[in-house]
Amino acid sequence: MRINFLNLGRQYLSIKNEIDSAISNVIEKSSFIKGEYVFAFEKEFAIANNANYCLSVANGTDALYIALKTLGVSYGDEVILPAHTWISTAEVIVQLGAKPVFIDVDDYFTIDTNKIQSRITGKTKCIIAVHLFGQMCDMSELSIICKRNNLSLVEDCAQAHFSKSNNIYAGLHGDIGAFSFYPGKNLGAFGDAGAILTNDNKIEESARMFANHGGLKKHEHKLFGINSRMDGIQAAVLSVKLKSILDWNQKRIDIAKIYNQNLSKIEEITLPLVRENTIHSFHQYVIKTKKRDSLKKFLFDNGIDTLIHYPKALPFIDIFKKYINTKSDFERSFENQNEMLSLPIYPELNEKEVEYIINKIKEFFFHAE
Repeated sequence: MRINFLNLGRQYLSIKNEIDSAISNVIEKSSFIKGEYVFAFEKEFAIANNANYCLSVANGTDALYIALKTLGVSYGDEVILPAHTWISTAEVIVQLGAKPVFIDVDDYFTIDTNKIQSRITGKTKCIIAVHLFGQMCDMSELSIICKRNNLSLVEDCAQAHFSKSNNIYAGLHGDIGAFSFYPGKNLGAFGDAGAILTNDNKIEESARMFANHGGLKKHEHKLFGINSRMDGIQAAVLSVKLKSILDWNQKRIDIAKIYNQNLSKIEEITLPLVRENTIHSFHQYVIKTKKRDSLKKFLFDNGIDTLIHYPKALPFIDIFKKYINTKSDFERSFENQNEMLSLPIYPELNEKEVEYIINKIKEFFFHAE
């Protein structure tokens, strides 16, 4: 048996007729850039999240860049973010001339709110909350910190489509939510795509203007912007998939429960936690074990693909050296990068495959020498 870490082909086959029809419609109408399919998806995604505004952009990295630019982050500012995240979260800060201030993570793989206040200075402009793997950050505490210190709050929701905290979807707890629709995400396009959610009309207008060459209308440029647009085919694909996302997320949650129930007695494994009053969308199901590398090899040899998210926390990557005072500030992130392992989890994973994965993990810990 061979179990891929992700199998997007199965997902496509389950909605093939709708997808093929949607793509065909875009091509027939030549609605490739902006146009009715893009505007329709923006409206649908906003409504589905109970948001006032959605701006579609080219990708998730652009969503973060535009969010920070719109909030006024610029040269000399400082932006607080978790140490363990994908590089996009930090590189957009550097590209704006600001300094990334890394904070270690907590037991939920999200930013440790207890360590933020001591790192806030007169230069601090913003905090980025990264809902890693689909787990919501402690948004109540982050909101308090931001209000107390007059800081902007951006949510990196690239891995948290329709995760919830206190019954509010990811992306709507702060000033702006930035989303990626990279193909492997819970809600994924057939190429690069991203979006911004906000409830603030001024933020939406500024972000839309900046993402469209600095103007809301063609040939009317009010500032120097960039070109970041979702194309019609990606929008049409996402509109089809949006109809199924809550069901797909529930299937991920159900698989996570099966993993939890069957792996909980293995003392050498730490299972992922779910923060109280949240819904975890399980973009990834991440375990920790000191035997990570040997387990990964054993599973691969038995036909099971796994991944490491991520092999190095950002403070341990050379290009960020100049922003780090001491690596000892990131003990949990260092531990995580050496022990974390992501198991296959996607809606199309069947019961036999999940059972096989569980049995092989048990075989490794209980029978392997």
